[in-house]
Amino acid sequence: FERNNRSVSLTPAGRRFLGYARDALGEWDAIRGALMEQAGELRGEVSLYCSVTASYSFLFDLLARFRRDHPLVEIKLHTGDPEEALGRVLSGAEDIAIGARPEQLPAGLAFRLITVSPLQFISAAQGEYAGLGTGSPARAADWREIPLILSERGLARRRVDAWFRQLGVPPNIYAQVAGNEAIVSMVSLGFGVGVVPRIVLDNSPLAHTVRVLDVRPELAPYEVGLFALEKRLTSPLIRAFWSLQSE
Repeated sequence: FERNNRSVSLTPAGRRFLGYARDALGEWDAIRGALMEQAGELRGEVSLYCSVTASYSFLFDLLARFRRDHPLVEIKLHTGDPEEALGRVLSGAEDIAIGARPEQLPAGLAFRLITVSPLQFISAAQGEYAGLGTGSPARAADWREIPLILSERGLARRRVDAWFRQLGVPPNIYAQVAGNEAIVSMVSLGFGVGVVPRIVLDNSPLAHTVRVLDVRPELAPYEVGLFALEKRLTSPLIRAFWSLQSE
């Protein structure tokens, strides 16, 4: 370790050893899982990461089936910002994550599709922006002064920024937030126009307070699915969960 009065970090040698240790533990898990698979039952632990929305949109059904088929396997579930899903799998912190597929899938990362969700502009149902968008191509003059509530980072934000670049105007950002649920809340209170995946609206208790705007051109949809390291799919435990979602 490199140590000073304020921090502790790994040296280059420490980072190399960390990679070796994770690979060694992964191999052990694979061997142990294979032996248990031969014995006819799986035991052990699988760590899973997803957003709160994903936890009740997809995870209930997946976990119910996994629990039925493999009652002796323990699931460690962590929830948080969906934009952290890929990083947590790539770093080895999680075995599997649910998230949105990026434009370019990192090398060594496997993806299995669960659903496709449109990315939509929304306003308060009865607010001053409820009539925005008529299905015609967007006009720059209509969007210059409209306050926007957007994700502070991630796939949705990149697609919105690209949309406004194509329109030729900078977005008039009122607020940047970490979670899609917070965007729905602020939009419902009339603070501005937001952009969220349709799946968030379908599961939001505030869905009746907002309106989906018919804005063209449409934003590219979300492809939501499972992520795992390709090399970790040799583990019977991870493969068993992965196989719950058909190709």
